Amino acid sequence: MTPKGSSERVDSMTTPNVVITYERNRPRVASAGASAPEPALALVTAAAPDATIGATFGVSAMKFGIRYCNTGRYVDPARAVELVQAAEAAGFESAWTVEHTVIAKGYQSAYPYSDDGRLPGGDGDFMLPDPQIWMAYVAARTNRIKLATGILILPQHNPVICAKQVATLDYMSGGRVLLGIGVGWLREEFDALGVPFAERGARTEEYMHALRALWSMDVPTYEGRFVRFHNAYMRPKPVHGTVPIIIGGHSKAAASRAGRLADGFFPARGASPELLAIVRSAAEAAGRDRNRSRLPPACPTIRRSSLPSPHAAPAECWFRSPASPDCKAAPPGSTAYWPGRTRSIATPRFDPGC
Repeated sequence: MTPKGSSERVDSMTTPNVVITYERNRPRVASAGASAPEPALALVTAAAPDATIGATFGVSAMKFGIRYCNTGRYVDPARAVELVQAAEAAGFESAWTVEHTVIAKGYQSAYPYSDDGRLPGGDGDFMLPDPQIWMAYVAARTNRIKLATGILILPQHNPVICAKQVATLDYMSGGRVLLGIGVGWLREEFDALGVPFAERGARTEEYMHALRALWSMDVPTYEGRFVRFHNAYMRPKPVHGTVPIIIGGHSKAAASRAGRLADGFFPARGASPELLAIVRSAAEAAGRDRNRSRLPPACPTIRRSSLPSPHAAPAECWFRSPASPDCKAAPPGSTAYWPGRTRSIATPRFDPGC
């Protein structure tokens, strides 16, 4: 494949169910013969920033990721490798996984992202490999693409073990891990794991501090309500000294947590102006530097995009970097970008908008 920076249409390639074509630095996505895209693979589409934005922020193109990678047909080892290798060859920046350790049959908790309160797989009787093990498997067969959890349910994990696993995966993959985390919604899953559901928010925040201590301190010590350790060597360390922690969610609490503590924020179903304002105000109240490369204290700028596929009309975004002070609400069908580090992710199931 000709390098994706070419100004001409250079090539196209087929993943298991999408075709990606680069034309004038714009990825084009279309279905590959199927009547509808499989839910396991997100269709990704966006327009590159215009010349003015690129000159202002020193960037020339957005970055793109695929998600739900460890679901559907891609639970198969060979297809998992095929998917991520194809994404890497096509220039995608990251591959995102999801997590549920167990799903209780007949669960009563309401799934927050559907009208009927049920998971896309219904009762939960479907294959869903552990995200970190799945990521480790494909990491061994790829070289550049970042590997991410979107999300890992952090309060369900022992934070010391989690820190070791994430740091080891980052070290073995050459510094390619992004840790997307959330607090979880399935009470029955917490019950099965013996973790108090009501404390999940507080545990998440404390665990974030513990993870960073274990990753960054030579001889880590941490004393908290839920976790404590003293002079505890932990090797290996992440390649870049830490691993970016990205908060996922759709609540005001998630937005506040992202602003105060995280390296980024990806709203679950579109970045409303209200949530973005909470991220900004929480970051400022915590005294965080707006110019840090991964701090999301403000909202992205929005521009209209001509979406190339009818399947790609709904759009969602997440971001990990400083924003323009110019905040605008996104109309349905728009694509959002945050100069420097933005994903605009579209799937046929999701509501429009950012």
